[in-house]
Amino acid sequence: MLPDRTTAENLLKDAEQCNPGAWVDHSKNTAQCAEKIAGACAHMESEKAYILGLLHDIGRKFGVKHLGHIYDGYQYMLKLGYDEAAKICLTHSFSVQNIHDYIGRFDIGDDEIRELEEALAAVEYDDYDRLIQLCDSMAGAEGVMAMEDRMSDVARRYGSYPQEKWDKNMALKDYFSTKAGKDIYELL
Repeated sequence: MLPDRTTAENLLKDAEQCNPGAWVDHSKNTAQCAEKIAGACAHMESEKAYILGLLHDIGRKFGVKHLGHIYDGYQYMLKLGYDEAAKICLTHSFSVQNIHDYIGRFDIGDDEIRELEEALAAVEYDDYDRLIQLCDSMAGAEGVMAMEDRMSDVARRYGSYPQEKWDKNMALKDYFSTKAGKDIYELL
């Protein structure tokens, strides 16, 4: 289940009141990017893509956290009954489906890490997971940017960016360019 657009926008506004920051504009830019790309791809719904992009980082509502924002967002969306949004909260940082490739601190307890690891291992990625992973790797707070620039920025801030994840993100760009029938940068 997924909230409608207005409800998702209100959830983000409420989250911003709890924890203002650049992450809110990043989420909006991720949503707009996802909406445009999905609109050019057969068998994808632009409205669904927008909502998922808007909510992918909703766990940041609960404070400045690293892996904790994934856990918090996943649990929050499950609690609200939005299982599709919960899935995106879980998968958006893992283009390589391995929790240990997370870029950032593991700032939750061992039980929560195991819970995320098991949930991530059990999920089957679909094109919405892949699309939000792609858009997350392109959307900054200021707008959409070249993936290489965004990933380099993340590497500077966190000290590294795994090559396998870099390569996977570049493959996602090619995948959606093919699916859309044009380079995604032209769509954006």
